[in-house]
Amino acid sequence: MNDTKNKVIPYGRQTITDADIEAVVTVLKSDYLTQGPSIAEFEKKFAEYVGAKYAVALANGTAALHLCAMALDVDSTTRVITTPITFAASANCVRYCGGEVFFADIDPDIFLLDIDSVRALLEKYPKGYFKGIIPVDFAGNAVDLEAYRKLADEYGCWIIEDACHAPGGYFIDSNNHQQKCGNGAFADLAIFSFHPVKHIATGEGGMITTNDKFLYDKLNLLRTHGITKDASKFINSAEEVAQGGWYYEMQELGYNYRLTDFQAALGISQLTRADENLARRRTLAKQYDKAFVNSSVVIPSIKKGNAYHLYVIQVADRLGLYNHLRQHNIFAQVHYVPCHLMPYYKQFGFKKGDFPNAELYYENCLSIPMYHSLTDEDQQFVIDTVLGFVK
Repeated sequence: MNDTKNKVIPYGRQTITDADIEAVVTVLKSDYLTQGPSIAEFEKKFAEYVGAKYAVALANGTAALHLCAMALDVDSTTRVITTPITFAASANCVRYCGGEVFFADIDPDIFLLDIDSVRALLEKYPKGYFKGIIPVDFAGNAVDLEAYRKLADEYGCWIIEDACHAPGGYFIDSNNHQQKCGNGAFADLAIFSFHPVKHIATGEGGMITTNDKFLYDKLNLLRTHGITKDASKFINSAEEVAQGGWYYEMQELGYNYRLTDFQAALGISQLTRADENLARRRTLAKQYDKAFVNSSVVIPSIKKGNAYHLYVIQVADRLGLYNHLRQHNIFAQVHYVPCHLMPYYKQFGFKKGDFPNAELYYENCLSIPMYHSLTDEDQQFVIDTVLGFVK
């Protein structure tokens, strides 16, 4: 009997190597479990990986989104546009700060926030009505941030790039250059997640990247209760400050959103294999493309630079296929239930029919296994099981 048939195959999972374990154990035996040197090392190496000037490590991707909204002064007067096809945190970060969320429809071919829909929404209101846009590199497809930057500048908006699905991903700009997700060339801030199903796993964890020194400094303050021990930044009088080496100032209402050193050590180790693992994901995607191209399975539109966090197919009988795969120990997933149809967001007037492309996508979408340790044998079993059902 084929052992694959008795194996549980999830839609995504982490890979932990002996080198990863050794890196974590080394930190566990060191003097620092938190607020130590591994944090700065991870930030430096991650910033270099994506091509940004600065990086701030955080407890998770949601914390990263929250601090981005805070750093950009989101409050009850702020209106922000994002996509309904994303994890709820992309929108929730605006609500955490009291801001108002507006959704725009997706491009039905690549499932990303549709720039024409965003423009139509911006044009519907006076300039200055909206303060920001949060495009999402959904499934690993990189948003054309050059085009979004031009649109945002026209309407006076900032950009937070939600790149949780796309470390190592890129888009091709108007000069035919690769622009890596999170490099800070076009977005004011970008965020990443290190949840176990993501490309780089630290258990929980997140990162913000930026090229803006002012925002970088503000994020560092907000990450640690709004407290600084940097004497050059003290606000109180010299008399109040001249007390001793213990002195610190809380200058803003911040949070404890720090990452631990042993998580950072795991992230540093995982980062050494990031390119290799990304290449494997792209190979797996090509094999899926080839297998499904002449079937009734609708495969994702190929977009150069895709980081393939997810491989999303569309089928007529999504529920049937979902249950059929589970019967064979293949645990596919749906990404995502549209945010505007969540009870929380429906209270603001959103309803079914508002974003037809997003809703049609949701009716048929299914994320099948995609992770860099997925073997060729296991992938073939997934392919055969899918095709066996749709035929």
